Amino acid sequence: MNLVERCKEALSLVRKRKPLVHHITNIVVVNDNANTMLSLGALPVMAFAREEVEEMVSQAQALVVNLGTLTAEVLESALKAGKRANALGIPVVLDPVGAGATLFRKESSLFFLEHVRVTILRGNAAEIRALLGLSSRMRGVESEEEEGGRLGLAREAARRFSTVAAITGPVDYVSDGERVVALHNGHPMLTRVTGTGCMATSLCGAFVGAVGAPFLAALAALGFLGVCAEKAISSAMGPGSFRASLFDAMYNLQEDEFAANLRLEVLS
Repeated sequence: MNLVERCKEALSLVRKRKPLVHHITNIVVVNDNANTMLSLGALPVMAFAREEVEEMVSQAQALVVNLGTLTAEVLESALKAGKRANALGIPVVLDPVGAGATLFRKESSLFFLEHVRVTILRGNAAEIRALLGLSSRMRGVESEEEEGGRLGLAREAARRFSTVAAITGPVDYVSDGERVVALHNGHPMLTRVTGTGCMATSLCGAFVGAVGAPFLAALAALGFLGVCAEKAISSAMGPGSFRASLFDAMYNLQEDEFAANLRLEVLS
């Protein structure tokens, strides 16, 4: 079975198993993250309070930590949930939103990576460069990095943090430190709607919660969002209708159509 067929099977497993994904996410995108899960066929739960995160994550098949609206209290909750997930063998997905924008975000992301085993690290090029101690260009939480170098960046991040690294941009790159695969799906309109990167992170959580194989899960998740974006743009008139069409596409995309349109390139 080749990678495309395995991604197709992964989508089928998500819809069959309906993984519960515990989100500690940012307030800008919390509703979109929940709707992303429901449109895909997974189940979301949003729980932030330090008093309940360990109990909640114990019921989940994956934990998604998104540091987009980071506070000391959010970090404390994320650490408690992450350590409990590690103890139970539940996969953890980290989105270090804006890690290159402020020292607090960068150091908090690195602290989380030091104390919690992260299964998939999903970010843009500037965020990943910042975590690796490289110079990066950001405006707010948006990356201004050029396309070049993402292949090596994905491989280096995977090796440095002992995880699967998924770097999104015009072309997405996924690496486990040895293998690197590029995904050529997607549409520029994804950059005109708030939180599509956060949707990618949530999708990584759902896929890894269902299939358990982090490298395959990251490929299937990013490929699924890219193919859905291509499908959604055909009926969109602008960012507003694109956002609605994107949820419709996630709900309606069939496994055969997903596989037929998925454009993977194995680089190593």
